[in-house]
Amino acid sequence: MKIYIETYGCQMNECDSAMIRSMLVSAGHSLTSDLAEADVVMVNSCTVRERAEQRVLGRLRHLRGLIAKDAALGVIGCVAQRMGKRLLSEVRGLDFVVGTDRYALIPDVVEKAGHGLKRVETDQDDSEDYGDCPGPITASLSDFVSVMRGCNNYCSYCIVPYVRGRERSVPHETVLTEVKALVRLGMRDVTLLGQNVNSYRDGSVTFARLLGIINDISGLARIRFATSHPKDLSEELIDAIAGLDKVCEHIHLPVQSGSNAILRRMNRSYTREDYVALIGNIRKKIPGVAVTTDVITGFPGETSEDFRATLSLMEEIRFDSAFMFRYSVREGTSAGALNDDVPEATKIERLKTTIELQKGITTAINQGLIGTLLEVLADGPSKRDASRMFGRSRSGKAVVFECPDECAGELIHVRVTGCSAWTLHGEAEARQKDLARPFDGC
Repeated sequence: MKIYIETYGCQMNECDSAMIRSMLVSAGHSLTSDLAEADVVMVNSCTVRERAEQRVLGRLRHLRGLIAKDAALGVIGCVAQRMGKRLLSEVRGLDFVVGTDRYALIPDVVEKAGHGLKRVETDQDDSEDYGDCPGPITASLSDFVSVMRGCNNYCSYCIVPYVRGRERSVPHETVLTEVKALVRLGMRDVTLLGQNVNSYRDGSVTFARLLGIINDISGLARIRFATSHPKDLSEELIDAIAGLDKVCEHIHLPVQSGSNAILRRMNRSYTREDYVALIGNIRKKIPGVAVTTDVITGFPGETSEDFRATLSLMEEIRFDSAFMFRYSVREGTSAGALNDDVPEATKIERLKTTIELQKGITTAINQGLIGTLLEVLADGPSKRDASRMFGRSRSGKAVVFECPDECAGELIHVRVTGCSAWTLHGEAEARQKDLARPFDGC
């Protein structure tokens, strides 16, 4: 059978889709990017916000009218896990629903799809880590590897623990094998994924020790990770980032709010003061580190004073960038039972204010990099200007630069000549292979 997969949502969903493609190919199926020739179409879905969920439902309804009448249509992932059997009545012509702990069944589901059988597989299994799945079949220069599944934190606004289950760590040998396989396929930059990678533990192997093990893999140039929770980012992990040469100087550390009252309501398990002290320690031990974050505006009970506290925290910390969202109710979370008392117009206005503040901070930080030399992993031609190359610095900043010839996959030393709000611009000065010693810039 020819299988078509669309993926929505986070990096974890992208990683899961890659794993599912490997399962399907191993089972004898083929993959296609052409809807018209697909025997089975599936959508890997995101439910972290209401808008994301509605987008998936709309796309499923649209797809049913685009694909062949005898082609099977299914939804997998977080929306499938949250809504289950209800999806069969929400989306006319849907053939199967597979939740986040049942991906191993997908080859069988696909084999039997399209014969009038409606199938729903959403039982949760908190022992499932997919450690025995087939190895990767393709790789990008920058790719993802899941080291954990699930979450134990139960932040009051978050649906993830309910749709991805309890926290469990993938055995470190399994992680090591997958990273090595991706490197053989051409990967140079790996991002290790988990809802809270700080909590990783496989016997005596902590996340910091896992970084050290992966740091020794020949052919791998860079190691990144996401996401960290402020409540348990350890000294050991900070020291590992500071001391391991392939681990990039970038920490994504969601703060969500600058108000202690809102943080308590969110069940975030730290205070504003805790967070500020942690950032101070990180910056002391890792010079030049980039810190990025997540911010939610309009959480239930958020007053003007609470919101100003978030703005003042952003000004104090000066994040390199941020993912910013307005609060949306997620059915089944503890915050879903709270009175959603911040008007939608106020949520939107606060979000706009937050975005404008962060844009100004990011622009100022980028302007401060003009004239500096950055190590950039060249990814390929820029989408906006194919005559220039696109890549990312060790600190995760997007860089578009002039390069005399093809250099994708190489570490390039780029002199920053200008910037926009979210992108650095520069000129290539040297390739790492042309230099007598390794580059030690940011």
